[in-house]
Amino acid sequence: MIEEKDNIQFELTDELIEQVELLVAKHDDKALKKLLNEFHYADVAEILDELNLEDSVYVIKLLDSETTSDILTELDEDTREKVLENLSAKEIAEEVEELDTDDAADIIAELPEERQAEVISRIEDEEHREEITELLTYDDDTAGSLMAKELVKVYETWTVAGCLRRIRGQAKEVTRVHSIYVVNKQEKLIGRLSLKDLIVAKSEQKIAEISKDSVDYVNVNDDVEDVAKVMAKYDLEAIPVVDDNQTLLGRITIDDIVDVLKEEAEKDYQMAAGITGDVEADDSIIELTRARLPWLFLGLVGGVGAFLIMEGFQGIFERYALLFFFTPLIAAMAGNVGVQSSAIIVQGLANDDVKGSINSRLIKEMLLAALNGTILAVFLFLFVWATKGDFTTALAISISLIVVIIVAGLIGTFVPLFLNKRGIDPAIATGPFITTSNDIFGILIYFWIAKLILGI
Repeated sequence: MIEEKDNIQFELTDELIEQVELLVAKHDDKALKKLLNEFHYADVAEILDELNLEDSVYVIKLLDSETTSDILTELDEDTREKVLENLSAKEIAEEVEELDTDDAADIIAELPEERQAEVISRIEDEEHREEITELLTYDDDTAGSLMAKELVKVYETWTVAGCLRRIRGQAKEVTRVHSIYVVNKQEKLIGRLSLKDLIVAKSEQKIAEISKDSVDYVNVNDDVEDVAKVMAKYDLEAIPVVDDNQTLLGRITIDDIVDVLKEEAEKDYQMAAGITGDVEADDSIIELTRARLPWLFLGLVGGVGAFLIMEGFQGIFERYALLFFFTPLIAAMAGNVGVQSSAIIVQGLANDDVKGSINSRLIKEMLLAALNGTILAVFLFLFVWATKGDFTTALAISISLIVVIIVAGLIGTFVPLFLNKRGIDPAIATGPFITTSNDIFGILIYFWIAKLILGI
């Protein structure tokens, strides 16, 4: 199996890629195996991501399943999809048999439904096959879809001596033993047990005497984001999963949660940038266009709206042309303040740090925006008055800026809170939606206040 070398920082270089390609071309299997055995399987996956499809499939078929199964889990999704298309159902089954049930289910779930059934039927280990099939029944983004069936459990009635004998067999199937879960005769989770407590206990003691009743757990139907919050809050490396009857079904480990957090961060970042859908830089032009165009169209609509507003105040420009030149500044400040406010709220919602009512949040944001707006408005007033010598126009622009900043801050705070209450991802509120809406409101408020103060 490909081993992880300590104290060696892997670096993917053109020379390494060329060396692998040369060995594949020469079919020097012995040298190729020797070379790849120097790297961790995650590093080998990084190498395969850079090879052409034919060479990647060659390497996968060359190495043993115990090695390549781990490599498959680390491959880029697009690369893995293409590699799996070039493997037979029997070859894929051999790969997933070497994986934990959660990783195996994830790979099989990526296959077309017809191939899924074919691959599952080729898995020789009946218990492994049944567990994978069970995991595939759970909805995406639930704890059930994320959990692994491999765990170490003991019954409360066992003695310590008997427990040690029995868990040796269970532990062989578990990559890392974070905790030992205690169940009753009905398979219901009733506690947990640390290895330390088990080792130091007397042989004749019952498990019920040394186990801890308090145990954090999640329901199989819980959202994966909620699972991530629980594990982060209590610094858990693993957490058991139960059904509505408290029956122990599996466990979720921290490595799966890290993947969830990474995916959520990527999705939120794309939404904040105005990109819908899960896309990457290497996707086709059509896929990228579909992801970007909706928000670009929203921006276009917002721009048309701003134009119509400005056209309605055309008479002001004829008498106070100076106002026109500060329009971009007002729009930019509205957009920036709105994004700042929404970003803070969205981050707080993600970390579960936002407490209290919406009204209290709005009041706080209004006071903050008023303070910031006043400071900026004073500076802008002095600048306009000093450079243009027009006190009234400078006052109109400055007061408009204060009001625009307050309104933008309130919108940036209210929208993500409102979306979150409605079960909609609030990350959408940090993107072009907020920027565009605040641009329009900002320009409208700007000219309305200017018209009021200037008496037009």
